[in-house]
Amino acid sequence: MKTTKEDYAQMCALYRDWNSRINVVSRKDIEFLWEHHILHSLAIAGYLEVCLPEVLESWNKGGIRILDLGTGGGFPGIPLAFNFPACEFVLCDSIGKKIRVAEAVADALDLRNVRCVNARVESLGEKFDWVVTRAVADLSDLYPWVKGKYTGGMLCLKGGDIEAEISRFRSRFQAKGRVAPKVSTWAIKEWSDDPWYEGKFVIHIEG
Repeated sequence: MKTTKEDYAQMCALYRDWNSRINVVSRKDIEFLWEHHILHSLAIAGYLEVCLPEVLESWNKGGIRILDLGTGGGFPGIPLAFNFPACEFVLCDSIGKKIRVAEAVADALDLRNVRCVNARVESLGEKFDWVVTRAVADLSDLYPWVKGKYTGGMLCLKGGDIEAEISRFRSRFQAKGRVAPKVSTWAIKEWSDDPWYEGKFVIHIEG
Protein backbone atom coordinates (compact mmCIF):
# COMPACT_ATOMS: atom_id res chain seq x y z
CA MET A 1 0.00 0.00 0.00
CA LYS A 2 1.62 3.23 -1.15
CA THR A 3 -1.14 5.79 -0.63
CA THR A 4 -0.21 9.13 0.94
CA LYS A 5 -2.03 11.91 2.75
CA GLU A 6 -1.98 13.91 -0.48
CA ASP A 7 -3.90 11.14 -2.26
CA TYR A 8 -6.71 11.65 0.26
CA ALA A 9 -6.71 15.47 0.33
CA GLN A 10 -10.19 15.76 -1.26
CA MET A 11 -11.57 13.17 1.15
CA CYS A 12 -10.21 15.13 4.12
CA ALA A 13 -11.75 18.36 2.79
CA LEU A 14 -15.13 16.71 2.28
CA TYR A 15 -15.20 15.27 5.78
CA ARG A 16 -14.22 18.58 7.35
CA ASP A 17 -17.02 20.31 5.45
CA TRP A 18 -19.65 17.71 6.35
CA ASN A 19 -18.47 17.51 9.94
CA SER A 20 -19.26 21.20 10.36
CA ARG A 21 -22.90 20.28 9.61
CA ILE A 22 -23.28 16.72 10.90
CA ASN A 23 -20.88 15.63 13.61
CA VAL A 24 -19.43 12.25 12.62
CA VAL A 25 -15.92 12.95 13.97
CA SER A 26 -15.46 14.58 17.37
CA ARG A 27 -14.69 18.30 17.18
CA LYS A 28 -11.39 17.90 19.00
CA ASP A 29 -10.33 15.06 16.69
CA ILE A 30 -11.19 16.57 13.30
CA GLU A 31 -7.70 18.10 12.98
CA PHE A 32 -6.33 14.55 13.17
CA LEU A 33 -8.72 13.22 10.52
CA TRP A 34 -5.94 11.70 8.41
CA GLU A 35 -4.01 10.05 11.24
CA HIS A 36 -6.88 8.89 13.47
CA HIS A 37 -9.58 8.03 10.95
CA ILE A 38 -8.41 7.63 7.35
CA LEU A 39 -5.01 6.07 8.07
CA HIS A 40 -6.52 4.02 10.89
CA SER A 41 -9.00 2.59 8.38
CA LEU A 42 -6.16 1.74 6.03
CA ALA A 43 -4.48 -0.30 8.75
CA ILE A 44 -6.72 -3.11 7.50
CA ALA A 45 -4.92 -2.92 4.16
CA GLY A 46 -1.65 -2.85 6.10
CA TYR A 47 -2.62 -6.06 7.88
CA LEU A 48 -3.37 -7.77 4.57
CA GLU A 49 -0.09 -6.56 3.11
CA VAL A 50 1.98 -7.90 6.01
CA CYS A 51 0.05 -11.01 7.08
CA LEU A 52 -2.23 -12.09 4.20
CA PRO A 53 -0.56 -11.12 0.91
CA GLU A 54 -2.68 -13.62 -1.03
CA VAL A 55 -5.85 -11.93 0.24
CA LEU A 56 -4.40 -8.52 -0.58
CA GLU A 57 -3.78 -9.75 -4.12
CA SER A 58 -7.40 -10.87 -4.45
CA TRP A 59 -8.65 -7.48 -3.21
CA ASN A 60 -6.40 -5.74 -5.73
CA LYS A 61 -7.72 -7.95 -8.53
CA GLY A 62 -11.30 -7.22 -7.52
CA GLY A 63 -14.57 -9.07 -7.62
CA ILE A 64 -14.60 -9.12 -3.81
CA ARG A 65 -17.69 -7.97 -1.86
CA ILE A 66 -16.96 -6.32 1.47
CA LEU A 67 -19.45 -5.25 4.14
CA ASP A 68 -18.56 -2.33 6.40
CA LEU A 69 -20.56 -3.01 9.57
CA GLY A 70 -21.55 0.11 11.50
CA THR A 71 -19.75 2.42 9.12
CA GLY A 72 -20.83 5.67 10.80
CA GLY A 73 -19.69 8.40 8.41
CA GLY A 74 -17.80 5.91 6.25
CA PHE A 75 -14.94 4.41 8.27
CA PRO A 76 -13.24 2.14 7.43
CA GLY A 77 -15.23 1.58 4.23
CA ILE A 78 -14.61 4.77 2.25
CA PRO A 79 -10.81 4.89 2.64
CA LEU A 80 -10.66 1.18 1.80
CA ALA A 81 -12.96 1.62 -1.21
CA PHE A 82 -10.70 4.41 -2.45
CA ASN A 83 -7.70 2.11 -2.03
CA PHE A 84 -9.37 -0.95 -3.60
CA PRO A 85 -11.43 0.39 -6.52
CA ALA A 86 -12.01 -3.06 -8.02
CA CYS A 87 -13.84 -4.32 -4.90
CA GLU A 88 -17.49 -3.69 -4.05
CA PHE A 89 -18.16 -2.12 -0.65
CA VAL A 90 -21.51 -2.05 1.11
CA LEU A 91 -21.51 0.49 3.96
CA CYS A 92 -24.22 -0.26 6.52
CA ASP A 93 -25.34 1.80 9.50
CA SER A 94 -28.63 2.13 11.37
CA ILE A 95 -28.22 5.90 11.92
CA GLY A 96 -29.56 7.79 8.92
CA LYS A 97 -27.63 11.05 9.31
CA LYS A 98 -24.31 9.20 9.39
CA ILE A 99 -25.15 7.21 6.28
CA ARG A 100 -26.11 10.50 4.62
CA VAL A 101 -22.54 11.76 5.18
CA ALA A 102 -20.96 8.52 3.95
CA GLU A 103 -23.13 8.57 0.82
CA ALA A 104 -22.37 12.24 0.10
CA VAL A 105 -18.61 11.71 0.48
CA ALA A 106 -18.68 8.60 -1.71
CA ASP A 107 -20.66 10.44 -4.40
CA ALA A 108 -18.36 13.46 -4.33
CA LEU A 109 -15.33 11.17 -4.71
CA ASP A 110 -17.11 9.26 -7.50
CA LEU A 111 -16.61 5.99 -5.66
CA ARG A 112 -18.78 3.82 -7.87
CA ASN A 113 -17.76 0.74 -5.89
CA VAL A 114 -19.61 1.99 -2.79
CA ARG A 115 -23.25 1.42 -1.83
CA CYS A 116 -24.58 2.91 1.40
CA VAL A 117 -27.42 1.23 3.28
CA ASN A 118 -29.38 2.70 6.18
CA ALA A 119 -30.39 -0.47 8.02
CA ARG A 120 -29.54 -2.81 10.84
CA VAL A 121 -27.05 -5.34 9.56
CA GLU A 122 -29.19 -8.25 10.75
CA SER A 123 -31.78 -7.28 8.13
CA LEU A 124 -29.39 -7.57 5.19
CA GLY A 125 -30.17 -10.60 3.07
CA GLU A 126 -26.85 -10.55 1.25
CA LYS A 127 -23.63 -12.56 1.27
CA PHE A 128 -20.16 -11.04 1.37
CA ASP A 129 -16.59 -12.21 1.08
CA TRP A 130 -15.34 -10.10 3.99
CA VAL A 131 -16.66 -7.94 6.80
CA VAL A 132 -14.76 -4.92 8.12
CA THR A 133 -15.68 -2.81 11.12
CA ARG A 134 -14.21 -0.22 13.46
CA ALA A 135 -14.87 -0.30 17.20
CA VAL A 136 -18.64 -0.73 16.82
CA ALA A 137 -19.36 -3.19 19.62
CA ASP A 138 -17.95 -6.07 21.63
CA LEU A 139 -16.85 -9.02 19.50
CA SER A 140 -19.41 -11.24 21.23
CA ASP A 141 -22.14 -8.93 19.93
CA LEU A 142 -20.66 -8.27 16.50
CA TYR A 143 -20.20 -11.86 15.47
CA PRO A 144 -23.85 -13.02 15.71
CA TRP A 145 -24.95 -10.02 13.62
CA VAL A 146 -22.93 -11.21 10.62
CA LYS A 147 -22.51 -14.95 11.21
CA GLY A 148 -23.32 -16.74 7.97
CA LYS A 149 -23.17 -13.52 5.93
CA TYR A 150 -19.51 -13.84 4.85
CA THR A 151 -17.21 -16.50 3.44
CA GLY A 152 -13.72 -15.05 3.99
CA GLY A 153 -13.28 -13.43 7.37
CA MET A 154 -14.04 -10.49 9.62
CA LEU A 155 -11.46 -7.72 10.19
CA CYS A 156 -12.10 -5.50 13.22
CA LEU A 157 -10.22 -2.37 14.26
CA LYS A 158 -10.07 -2.49 18.04
CA GLY A 159 -8.29 -0.98 21.01
CA GLY A 160 -8.30 -1.31 24.76
CA ASP A 161 -8.34 -4.58 26.68
CA ILE A 162 -8.67 -6.84 23.68
CA GLU A 163 -7.48 -9.96 25.54
CA ALA A 164 -10.48 -9.79 27.88
CA GLU A 165 -12.79 -9.17 24.93
CA ILE A 166 -11.38 -12.11 22.96
CA SER A 167 -11.65 -14.32 26.06
CA ARG A 168 -15.35 -13.43 26.42
CA PHE A 169 -15.85 -14.17 22.71
CA ARG A 170 -14.18 -17.57 22.91
CA SER A 171 -16.05 -18.52 26.07
CA ARG A 172 -19.41 -17.66 24.54
CA PHE A 173 -18.89 -19.49 21.27
CA GLN A 174 -17.21 -22.56 22.75
CA ALA A 175 -20.32 -23.22 24.80
CA LYS A 176 -22.09 -26.56 24.39
CA GLY A 177 -19.09 -28.17 22.72
CA ARG A 178 -18.92 -25.83 19.75
CA VAL A 179 -15.53 -24.77 18.36
CA ALA A 180 -15.09 -20.99 18.48
CA PRO A 181 -13.90 -19.26 15.31
CA LYS A 182 -10.14 -18.71 15.10
CA VAL A 183 -9.06 -15.24 16.27
CA SER A 184 -5.77 -13.56 15.31
CA THR A 185 -4.48 -10.16 16.44
CA TRP A 186 -2.03 -7.76 14.81
CA ALA A 187 -0.61 -4.69 16.52
CA ILE A 188 -0.96 -1.63 14.25
CA LYS A 189 2.20 -0.17 15.82
CA GLU A 190 4.10 -2.72 13.68
CA TRP A 191 2.86 -0.78 10.64
CA SER A 192 2.92 2.80 11.93
CA ASP A 193 5.24 4.34 14.50
CA ASP A 194 2.68 7.01 15.46
CA PRO A 195 2.28 6.71 19.27
CA TRP A 196 -1.50 7.06 18.83
CA TYR A 197 -1.58 3.47 17.52
CA GLU A 198 -0.12 2.02 20.72
CA GLY A 199 -2.67 -0.44 22.03
CA LYS A 200 -4.66 -0.56 18.78
CA PHE A 201 -5.08 -3.76 16.79
CA VAL A 202 -6.58 -5.43 13.77
CA ILE A 203 -8.51 -8.48 14.98
CA HIS A 204 -9.10 -11.17 12.36
CA ILE A 205 -11.96 -13.60 12.95
CA GLU A 206 -11.94 -16.60 10.63
CA GLY A 207 -15.15 -18.53 10.10
